[in-house]
Amino acid sequence: MRLGIISALAEEQHGLIEALESPYKLVHGMREYTGGKLWEIDAVCVLSRIGKVAAAMTASILVEKFGVTHIVFTGVAGSGDKNVKVGDIVVAEELVQHDFDASPLFPQFEIPLTGLSRFATDTALTERLAAAAAQTTRVHRGMIASGDQFIGKLAQIQALKAALPDLLAVEMEGAAVAQVCFELGVPFAVIRTISDNANDDAAVDFMHFIKTVASRYAFDVIERFCKEHVRSV
Repeated sequence: MRLGIISALAEEQHGLIEALESPYKLVHGMREYTGGKLWEIDAVCVLSRIGKVAAAMTASILVEKFGVTHIVFTGVAGSGDKNVKVGDIVVAEELVQHDFDASPLFPQFEIPLTGLSRFATDTALTERLAAAAAQTTRVHRGMIASGDQFIGKLAQIQALKAALPDLLAVEMEGAAVAQVCFELGVPFAVIRTISDNANDDAAVDFMHFIKTVASRYAFDVIERFCKEHVRSV
């Protein structure tokens, strides 16, 4: 395994780069990629920046230039369900681009020429990440929706929930990474810590949470995931 670890913001990946053994850095496409051994796993860590295009570009480069064989996206998200609370973790089983609509040419949410509106994560990666996350906090598994907008109004999340009743979390990158990995045949997983309720208080809650909790959760989960993978091979 050569593992690519993507986050949108530095706080979401804090500590992971420092944990790399024999690190090396390469700047490409205005991003700094840091490689090395992460708890005995060959890994490359990178910040994608925010949004679907940025995430898709980063995932593509990880595969094509750095030769990663598996990708994990770790970061924060807004809650998409009343049972998903701040501090919980959502591990995606499938992802959808909630702002994609090529109708009437294609059904809403369907990505043209793929025949898919939802992209499934890799089962083995998802199982191991969920097991690692369950040692940190409460875990939910299901559908995450991505779009190029910060969901910070109650009306926005209500509309998304009406269109996607099984929605668990909303963010801005995961489904783009999912499409890239699907098209390149690369196993991937997405894990998100809930930072806010995607309502009118979301912006304030998001900034506080990402500075105080998100980095610790991500570090703990990825450490357990890597160590368990090494034990299992």
